[in-house]
Amino acid sequence: MSVDYSYLAKTIASLTAGETDQVALMATVACEVHFSDDRFDWTGFYRVTDPKLLKIGPYQGGHGCLQIPFSRGVCGAAARTGEVQLVADVESFEGHIACASSTRSELVLPVFDNSGGLIGVFDIDSNQPDAFTQKDATALGQILSEVFAR
Repeated sequence: MSVDYSYLAKTIASLTAGETDQVALMATVACEVHFSDDRFDWTGFYRVTDPKLLKIGPYQGGHGCLQIPFSRGVCGAAARTGEVQLVADVESFEGHIACASSTRSELVLPVFDNSGGLIGVFDIDSNQPDAFTQKDATALGQILSEVFAR
């Protein structure tokens, strides 16, 4: 199964219309994205809860790390730089945090609110190497912007 981003965007827009609670929005996005593609082994949010600290938010999949400092891992890099992290092989990413030993590749997108403030990161792990493309990053970034920065 491969994700149909056009359909996914329409579904998420329909489900989240009028909702303003960030946690409810995150839960809905995580669920819909997770079940849209077989490559997605763990899908969820890490929320900015303190300066330079991410804590686990709504997610789908096995156990995740409870907290991640901005200074560590792929999620920390996305939060620290405000840039998408597209990692084909997590073993080659210096400082990678192995929340799950099955993770082989990772896509992490920063999530901003309507004022441009960082509210968290959206993390997708795959048990397949080199599972993600720039197309995934672009389409998911657009969905996140439509949901959280509207």
